[in-house]
Amino acid sequence: MNKKLKSILAITVILFTFLPLVALSQQQKAKSWPVPAEFKNKANPVKVTAASIADGKEAYKKCSGCHGKAGLGDGPKGKTLDTFPGDFTLASFQNQTDGEQFWRTKTGRDEMPGYKGKLTDEEIWSVVNYMRTFKK
Repeated sequence: MNKKLKSILAITVILFTFLPLVALSQQQKAKSWPVPAEFKNKANPVKVTAASIADGKEAYKKCSGCHGKAGLGDGPKGKTLDTFPGDFTLASFQNQTDGEQFWRTKTGRDEMPGYKGKLTDEEIWSVVNYMRTFKK
């Protein structure tokens, strides 16, 4: 193989290997999503019980199209979004307070719809309880 062909082959391999990774990393960069102070430390009024987790799992069906059944951010609609929906199994998500998760779920932003008026507050708190079950 001549030197020019080897160079072209090497460049092609590099492009096809690294460009998709760069594109994926750009998709996954979520911008800051500040939560109002009054919600950061808001306690979840719905106790963690088998019933609240079951209720949360049922309501979470509205979320799974983007966030995936196991909260990995791999739902069919999520793959088409400009912003990665997030991986609920990661510490960076699980370390958020219940109040932060509640507010973000209720309010939404950009491509994520808010669930105010679509789910009751109790249902959203139950979804928070259910999302806690995704912890690794």
